[in-house]
Amino acid sequence: MYLHCTRTRDLRVYQIRLANTTGMDIDIPVSMAMFGQPQAIVANLLCCSCGAPIDGSKNNGLAICFECIKLTTDISEGIPREATVHFCRGCERWLQPPNHWLLAQPESRELLALCLRKLKGLSKVRIIDASFIWTEPHSKRLRVKITVQSEAYQNTILQQAFEVEYVVVHTQCPDCAKSFTAHTWRACVQVRQKVPHKRTFLYLEQLLLKHNAHRDATNIKETKDGLDFFFSQRNHAQKMLDFLTAVAPVRTKKSEELISQDIHTNTKSFKFTFSVELIPICKDDLICLPPKLAMSIGNISSLVLCQKVANSLHILDPNTLKTAEIATPLYWRTPFPTLADVQDLVEFVVLDIEPLGLVKGKYILSDVQVARAADMGRNDTSYLVRTHLGGVLHPGDSVMGYHLTAANYNDSNFEDLQRRHSDRVPEVVLVRKFYPRKKKNKNRNWKLRRMNKEEGELLPKKADVDKAERDYEMFLRDVEEDVELRSALTLYKNTRKTGEDRMVGVEMDAMDEDKESEDEEEGLPQISMEELLDEFEVLGMADDDAEEVVG
Repeated sequence: MYLHCTRTRDLRVYQIRLANTTGMDIDIPVSMAMFGQPQAIVANLLCCSCGAPIDGSKNNGLAICFECIKLTTDISEGIPREATVHFCRGCERWLQPPNHWLLAQPESRELLALCLRKLKGLSKVRIIDASFIWTEPHSKRLRVKITVQSEAYQNTILQQAFEVEYVVVHTQCPDCAKSFTAHTWRACVQVRQKVPHKRTFLYLEQLLLKHNAHRDATNIKETKDGLDFFFSQRNHAQKMLDFLTAVAPVRTKKSEELISQDIHTNTKSFKFTFSVELIPICKDDLICLPPKLAMSIGNISSLVLCQKVANSLHILDPNTLKTAEIATPLYWRTPFPTLADVQDLVEFVVLDIEPLGLVKGKYILSDVQVARAADMGRNDTSYLVRTHLGGVLHPGDSVMGYHLTAANYNDSNFEDLQRRHSDRVPEVVLVRKFYPRKKKNKNRNWKLRRMNKEEGELLPKKADVDKAERDYEMFLRDVEEDVELRSALTLYKNTRKTGEDRMVGVEMDAMDEDKESEDEEEGLPQISMEELLDEFEVLGMADDDAEEVVG
């Protein structure tokens, strides 16, 4: 008897043939699983550095282990561990070489990308991760942790992490340098309005701050009748003109001045000046329209009140509640002055009121019997007038209005109206409700942002400073009383005071709470905290008379 073993087509099965003396052959298929797996032959090597056994078949012929490769190979060689970044404190921008200035917040993705671009040699490796390591805000240091990958040997990829420290060098960008140097501007926008107060400019200032339309201005200079905005580029001034045209009734005029000329290349350098004039009419002003203009805009009465000043002029007839809109080009074709402004308002006391039933929006037409507050206790003179303030006036309230019978106006349109329609000229025109209060309220729970404007060459007189404070206080009262005006502005919570009135948070002492309760009993308009935004330090709010000063 003998055995004969052969492999079948299935390499895992063997054919065993058993032959005996009788001449009969028996084939028996046998699987490899019956005998078990054969032992793999491993080619063991010793690491040349540490002597650890390694698999030579998987090490590509290298007689060194992976741990020793990590210890002896530096894939980040050639990448500096220190660098310098330049920062402009004026505009808070970072220099991106060669001459581009980038606006980036601390520890932002933009700043991280700028820091990585400062390192030479990163293009030879693959960046896996990069992140900032916290440092003190005033340390003038930025620390970044970077993780990279690279192929040290064939089929051998290493990953390493290292830290890079950046030194922040404070410098000045060219735009900020121009702002501190005289006569370096390329375009100037001169905004003017010839009125005895600056309420319209205060409103325009808040719109500019809300939409950040002045961000490209290198300097803002305050003049007698307006503001001057200086720009380093002409297109920045054009953007400012487009914004002013969209929010205010203005007309513009352009002029240019030749600075230099190269006759060889035929290149010239100019300075551009844009003169912007606002309509000399403000909210609550009394207007006497020309007859033709009054007929063309809906046959409205000639004696009207200015209801609102937007990109057009909105007027209201207090006797009929009819409203009309005068487009800016229509006004400048036939300009007309105001008959009286808010400085001519007289205080009256409401004796009786009777609604007439006509309602239009927030206005209710009513007949009101009023008397001058200065005449109370002296005589019994009273006036019966028709007004649009029937929804807010009650007997005993104070109201501001124009006393036409006691005034002498030098206006041809008004004289023509008196001559042709003397019955249409009322004795008193009521404008708005009057809330008796202190001269200057320092306990407001809100405040507005202010521009950082440069004063003129001559120092302002004390009378001019007092007048500016009165105009600003009048504007703040308008914001409190007019909900529609307040909705177009951005108000902030007033959580800090200066001097003796300094407070932390919105807490008030007992005396201030008593004063506030007295004001609420008198019915003073209040602004709810839901309408106010929180004060953030990143906005650069200055604690100066509860107002923010921004550039």
